[in-house]
Amino acid sequence: MRSASPTWTSRNHSALAAIGGDVSSCITLASYNMHKAVGLDGRRDPHRVLKVLQEIVADIVALQEADKRVGGRGSTVPHELIDSHGMYKPVHLGVRHKRTLEKVRKHTDRLLKVNTRNIGWHGNAILVKPHIRVLDCAALELPTLEPRGAVIAELLIDEKPLRVVGMHLDLSGLWRKRQMRTILEAIDRRPNKMPTVLMGDTNEWRTEAGCLREIEPEFHLAPTGPSFHARHPVAALDRIIVHKDLSIEAAGVHMSPAARRASDHLPIWARVVA
Repeated sequence: MRSASPTWTSRNHSALAAIGGDVSSCITLASYNMHKAVGLDGRRDPHRVLKVLQEIVADIVALQEADKRVGGRGSTVPHELIDSHGMYKPVHLGVRHKRTLEKVRKHTDRLLKVNTRNIGWHGNAILVKPHIRVLDCAALELPTLEPRGAVIAELLIDEKPLRVVGMHLDLSGLWRKRQMRTILEAIDRRPNKMPTVLMGDTNEWRTEAGCLREIEPEFHLAPTGPSFHARHPVAALDRIIVHKDLSIEAAGVHMSPAARRASDHLPIWARVVA
C-alpha cells in the first residue's frame, strides 16, 4: 500500500508551480468518504474534515456522505465554513429530489445550478480549486432500493477540459453493477467528449469481478491502496477510476493522524497527466 504524507504533497505542488509551462496539465485528484463529518470519536467536526483536505492539497475533491440524512439534508460542512477556508468552491448542483424536477421539467437545467444549502446530491459533492472553471454539471439518479446518486462536473483547468464523476455505490453487488452501467451510459450521452475520471466509494472489495469489470477497457484503476477502515485499512473500497486518455503519475492513501480520526474512511488521491 502506498501512502502520502502532507509534506510530500505540499512539495509536489510547490515544484509544479516553480517549473511552469506544460506541468499545468498535471492534476491532483482526491476522493473522501467523510462519514458526515463524524470522526472515530463520535463527534461531528467539519473543521477536522477541512484540515484533512488542506493536507492533501488536491485540485479536485469528490466527497461522499457530505450531507445529513435528516431535515433539509444540509451540508455537514457549511457553505460559510468552506467560503471562509478559501481553498475550494463547491460545484453547485442545487438538486433536492427527483420528484421536484419532474414537476418543473422545463427548468431542470437551471435548477441543477441553483445554489442551495446542500453542496451535493445524495451525499455526493465535488469541490474544486477557485481557479477551476465549471462548464456544466448534472445529477444522476442511480437504480437502487435505497436513495443513491452520482454527480457530474465538466471542468476547465488551464484551458483543458476534464469531466469528474463523484459516486457512492450500493452495498449490494447486483445494484453496484447496474449503477456503474448507468454512470457509464450517462457519460456516453454527454454532448461534449472529454477525458473523464470517476471517483468515490464503490463498496467493491474485488478488482477482478463485480462493478469494476464494467469499466474495461476504457478506464483503469489508480493504484491507491486500502482506505477502509481508517483504524486498520484492509479494503480498497474507495477508488479513482481514470480514462485511458489520462496517465496516472502517482497515487496513494492519505494516512495522516488527522485523517485517521476524521472519518471511518481514509482519503485517497491520484496525480494524473493529460
